[in-house]
Amino acid sequence: MKAFRGEILSVPEDPATAGAEAVRHLADGLLVVENGLVIARGAYADLAQRFAEVETEALPGLIVPGFVDAHVHYPQTERIASHGEQLLHWLDRHIFPAEAGFADRDHADAIAAFFLDELLRNGTTSALVFATVHACSVDALFEAALARNMRIVSGKVLMDQGPATLRDTVADGRADTETLIARWRGRGRLGYAVTPRFALTSSDVQLVDAGELLAAHPDVLMHTHLSENLGEIAAVGDRFADARDYLDVYDRFGLVGPRSVFAHCVHMSDAALARMAQAGAGIVLCPTSNLFLGSGLFDLAQIDRHGVKIGIGTDIGAGTSFSVLHTLGEAYKVCQLRGASLDPFRALHLATAGGARVMGIADRVGALEPGQEADFVVLDPAATPLLARRTAGASLFDRLFALQVLGDDRAVAATYVAGDRAYARPPCQARTIHA
Repeated sequence: MKAFRGEILSVPEDPATAGAEAVRHLADGLLVVENGLVIARGAYADLAQRFAEVETEALPGLIVPGFVDAHVHYPQTERIASHGEQLLHWLDRHIFPAEAGFADRDHADAIAAFFLDELLRNGTTSALVFATVHACSVDALFEAALARNMRIVSGKVLMDQGPATLRDTVADGRADTETLIARWRGRGRLGYAVTPRFALTSSDVQLVDAGELLAAHPDVLMHTHLSENLGEIAAVGDRFADARDYLDVYDRFGLVGPRSVFAHCVHMSDAALARMAQAGAGIVLCPTSNLFLGSGLFDLAQIDRHGVKIGIGTDIGAGTSFSVLHTLGEAYKVCQLRGASLDPFRALHLATAGGARVMGIADRVGALEPGQEADFVVLDPAATPLLARRTAGASLFDRLFALQVLGDDRAVAATYVAGDRAYARPPCQARTIHA
């Protein structure tokens, strides 16, 4: 058993629907952890005597749940900030050649280790991750995640209509998926996702097979892309001319349900969103990626009108930062351009409990509630001279907003996974934290 004392903040419910009651803040709190789980959380004055014999670590800064990155591509790590064109051309020019290299297990191991360490350095403790078409790319990621005790969900990409260097077959895709599920199911904090890349890279037969795989394994997710870019949407419309819309393409193959996670959803009809809400499917907002590829401005207000669950994704490598803090700042700007406003408490919810809900793990992570896994981040509101000046004497609202707009990996003082410190900022980067 161990305890952590400090300022604790979480937002278990969406403030857009639950209001101010959604915010749980303890100016001087105590978080008690046993065997990696939170067993008590409350005001230090209320809990100190009860846990007087427990070793307590004081954590200066703001303690928040570990970030949940609900859509990210680990094989694209080395292609971040690759110049040129929009989605389909960018994939052909930069991404597909890079992903072909993941047939080499040693290469996959090296990138997986770097990728997960980068997540931890940025305060991300749970993620829904695209691998590649190669089964060994999933093995590499899961082995690295198991060693770090991280909650990672991933799966082999299905793409029998992909480029020649990244093409599987329906039979191989099914066999590899079944083998990977059997190999990794129940190990550590790992989860599996059936992963058709997107409608254009799978044949109708493979999409049928993906739906059958999802139905056969009620403990797995379905993870793919939807309505990201106008060029992509037009190409999907040309191929599936009889479909009502892009979502209907997935729906007809049994891929729209409560375990379905769709990244992007920038250009959505009200009818499609109503169907997603009915099915219980989730959406992942990826603002830095949508801006970088010129895909469009996500309409959060439209999503809210339909009550579709939503999380945040960095979407490396079209996304331009591993930092969820930075990503939330960009989400704020996108909402501003749409005539809406994203307050920092709701932003934190989307990046923690909201993303966990999309991934089906909200009972385990995202809120630091008793019984949940003790994944958390210590944020330093004085991590840079500018942040220190901006946040000195500021309200909680203003400190949190400044961290999201001005913060990045430098603002992460430490990351804890299941109550154990998994990352600590090097001392040379530390700043004096204002009381």
